Order: sequence, then C-alpha cells, then structure tokens
Amino acid sequence: MEKYELKSQKSRFNRMCIAEAIVELMKSEDLKKIKISTVVKKAGVSRTTFYKYYNTLEDVLDDYMNEIVAAYNVEKHHNSKIQTLYDYENILLTFYFFDQYADFFKVVNQQGFYSLLINAINSFMTKNFYSEKYNLYELYCYSGGLLNIFMKWEEQGKKEKPEDIAQIVYDLYHHLHEK
Repeated sequence: MEKYELKSQKSRFNRMCIAEAIVELMKSEDLKKIKISTVVKKAGVSRTTFYKYYNTLEDVLDDYMNEIVAAYNVEKHHNSKIQTLYDYENILLTFYFFDQYADFFKVVNQQGFYSLLINAINSFMTKNFYSEKYNLYELYCYSGGLLNIFMKWEEQGKKEKPEDIAQIVYDLYHHLHEK
C-alpha cells in the first residue's frame, strides 16, 4: 500500500471517529452545547486533528453526510440489478443503506439539521441523474420523497418491512410515469 493511501485511510478514519463521536453526543445534548474538547476526547483525536479537517461541528456533520452519499454511490454501482432511478431494487437499496445510518439521520433531524440531509441527497441526484431524462424538479421531488418516507418509517419504529416500503414508493412513481 502506498504512503498516500495510508494517509488517506488515516484521514478518513479520524474524520469518521470525530463524526461518530458528535452523533453519539447529539443523542443526549444539543449540538450548540457540545464542546470541541468533548468531541475530540470521545473521538480519541487531538484538537489539532479536529481543526486540520474542520472549522465547526456543523462542518463535521456535512462531511459525514457526504461520506454516506459517496458510500451509497459505490454500493449502487456494485448492484447489477439496478437499471434506472425508479427501479424497485434501487429504492430498496436506498432504504437498506439509509437504515445503516439511521442514528445519524434521526439525530440530525431531531437537532434541526434536516436541510443538511436533503441538500446532500439533492446534490447527489443532480450530479448523477440530471439530464433530459430526469429534470431537476423531478429529481428534487423524488429525493425529498425518499428521505421523508425513510424518516417517517424510522419514526414509526420500522413496523413494515423495507421491501413493503420500497414497493409503495415503486408503485407510486411507476403510477405517475404511466400517465
């Protein structure tokens, strides 16, 4: 492994430790009351390391969400069953993938940072799907719908199977495209 790759892996590891520490602290405390010294202690990194990557705690959350979106993109590209944006398999993958980060999504939403979630998802949709086939409004509607349904599913205690929720979304969007 090259030196650059090792540094990059260490950088990502440190950043993820910082983000996970903040998420854990946000479960019991308002983000505005969390001190950077508390975060770095919980993350096992120095203040210097924190400031090497970030200026604010909000920057950490934004970076973490971008890491989640990047990981989703990798996962999506490895799934050969997905042909289009509205495929059932794509919708199901989205719910399973978001569910891996449910604590993050819930705590960020509870703390009033829903815009961080939707902005990252809108950006992903725009970068990856904006074309003559999918216009901007359609993509924003779809990404907002997916996120809202996921958040409500989580809030309701995930009583339904992800396959059932994915089927509801699939049926809705395919019904709209039939017209």
